Amino acid sequence: MNTMRKYRLVTVAGTFNGLHKGHIALLMKAFEVGERVLLCLSSDKFVEKMKKIHDVSPYNERIMELESFLRKNNLCDQAQMLPLDDAYGIALSNRNLEAIIVSQDTEIRAREINEKRTALGFPQLEIVTIKMILAENGIPISTTRIMCKEIDQEGHVSVI
Repeated sequence: MNTMRKYRLVTVAGTFNGLHKGHIALLMKAFEVGERVLLCLSSDKFVEKMKKIHDVSPYNERIMELESFLRKNNLCDQAQMLPLDDAYGIALSNRNLEAIIVSQDTEIRAREINEKRTALGFPQLEIVTIKMILAENGIPISTTRIMCKEIDQEGHVSVI
C-alpha cells in the first residue's frame, strides 16, 4: 500500500452488505489516501428507510465483517467505525474532514454533501472517486447482482 497519504482525515460510507470486490476497492482507496478513515456503516434503521430490493444483513453482522477486513489488512489503527443514520452522516458535522471517497454511482451524493457543507460554513471535501469495479461480463459488481445470484463477490458470472 502507498505510504504517501494525501489527507489527514477522510470518510467513506456504505451499507457494505456482503463485502465484495467493489467494496474492497472503495475501502482500500480510502486507506490509501487517508491517514485516518471514518468508516460509516448504514444502521439497520437507515437500511430500512432505503427500501433495498434485497435482504440486508443486520448491522452487527456487517460491522463484524468490516472489522475482520480491517484486522486482516492491518488497518484497525487507521480506522474509526461509526453508524450512518442518514445519507450525509459525519460529513455534515465534522469540520475537520478533508475528503470523501465514493464510487462513480455515489459521486452525486458527495457533490450534494459539499453543497450542504458550504451552507454550513464548512470547507468543501475533496471528492475521490473510484471507477466501478466490473464483473467478468463488463457490468459493475453490486450486492444486488450478487444477491440475485448473477455473479459472485469476485465478479465471476454464475453458471445456472
